Amino acid sequence: MTALALIVVLLPLLPALATALTGRARPLGYAAVASGLATLAVAIALTVDVGGGRRIHGLSGFLYLDSLSGFFLATIALVVALASIGSAAYVHAEEQRGDLGPLQVRLYFIFFAIFASMMLASFETGNLGLLWVLIEASTLASCVLVGLEGKPVSLEAAWKYIIISSFGVTIALVGTLFLYFAASSLSGSPTQHLTWSYLFAHSAGLRAESLRLAFLLALIGYGTKVGLAPMHTWLPDAHSEAPSPASAMLSAALLNTGMYAIIRFQALTHAQLGTHYASRILLIFGFASVIIGALFIVLRGNYKRLFAYSSVEHMGIIAIALGFGGVLGLYGALLHTLTHAIGKAVLFLTSGELVLRYRTRVIDEVRGVLSVTPLTGAVLLLGALAVAGSPPFGLFLSEFTIVRAGLQRSSIVLVAALLVLLAIVFIALVGAAADMALGPSPDRPTGQPAYPERSTRVLAGTPLVAGLALLLLLGVWIPGGLDQLIMHSIRAIS
Repeated sequence: MTALALIVVLLPLLPALATALTGRARPLGYAAVASGLATLAVAIALTVDVGGGRRIHGLSGFLYLDSLSGFFLATIALVVALASIGSAAYVHAEEQRGDLGPLQVRLYFIFFAIFASMMLASFETGNLGLLWVLIEASTLASCVLVGLEGKPVSLEAAWKYIIISSFGVTIALVGTLFLYFAASSLSGSPTQHLTWSYLFAHSAGLRAESLRLAFLLALIGYGTKVGLAPMHTWLPDAHSEAPSPASAMLSAALLNTGMYAIIRFQALTHAQLGTHYASRILLIFGFASVIIGALFIVLRGNYKRLFAYSSVEHMGIIAIALGFGGVLGLYGALLHTLTHAIGKAVLFLTSGELVLRYRTRVIDEVRGVLSVTPLTGAVLLLGALAVAGSPPFGLFLSEFTIVRAGLQRSSIVLVAALLVLLAIVFIALVGAAADMALGPSPDRPTGQPAYPERSTRVLAGTPLVAGLALLLLLGVWIPGGLDQLIMHSIRAIS
């Protein structure tokens, strides 16, 4: 299993190695598809192994996997697989149109591969210092993807992303140093003072005041990566300007990497200080994020920015679930992490065809999608319903679980406020998608088809259909293995 843990990090790098042989999008896309599917298979094998509560550890704590690691590893590997398939279609279409040259194609697959590898590696370390390094490395790799097109607005978004995210991750580093200081009175080697399993087992000996500061700074720092308000300002620009498969990775994978780090810090804080301190702070940032997300979703405008603000809202929902706490709160947070990752990957991959077909990102300029390209229109509408929390999709079940946790452990006022905000988002998001999908067919030509070749259309449609099918499945049935994995993940941090 140790070998598999290393393989799952190395497999995503295959397309990057393939760029030494060719700069053409089609063969590199096929390499990305193969590596993405292989990565998912290995990640599932690892997750099954640790899903029953078993732990994999070695290298003085630098290698560590438990049920929580396995849950996030499988979730991100699924997103990587979906985005890899979408990349094969999207980048090939951009190359055919002349929008991406050989250098840009190479850069896309190199940094897509590094981005995926660094994120997956972050779930396989038990050292919270190395976790910081890997998350920062994923920031640097994904920055290139944001500015790949080389347009002034793309380069501006990339600079904004790297500056704000790096500043946030620097704050997270200070939080990690405070955690190290909080553990300085413990016995054991200095390396163990940043090792998750050692810290959790000896949490009663951590210095309380230093731990308070460590959690607050980690929440602000990693919360910048997550897109929690008010540290979210990089997110709409970066998500809207990156190539659509890269946007799917940013929204459905990168944000969850930061949330994983927050969950680890929260568990240490709860073990030493009790639940009230961390829960109150998470509720504040969570509700701020849901409010900001709802306000900007109502404003509409750019549909990729709309989906980005939806990510801000959903990260806020996960923070609220963590703030509610208890088994139901943690179960809802983890289930929502999975369902949101799938749903947002579907929406951003769908936006890729809209960008290619309509050559615009403005909602009011996209009409009649259902009649122009039926599959994309149907996925757009159903995906928006799913992400907005409509039954019978998985996000409805995860949000329902979070509401139950709030009724059980928190104030009815907070639950009522959350329900009102969710209703506002539902109306605004589904309304925008309905206008694009069901609006009158455009009088003017909408340009050439996004994917003229049948093989490319199959590649583009596969992750959309697969993602929607998974969301529907998770809305009506939670497989026993997934339920067991989530329950063991909760036990690992409580």
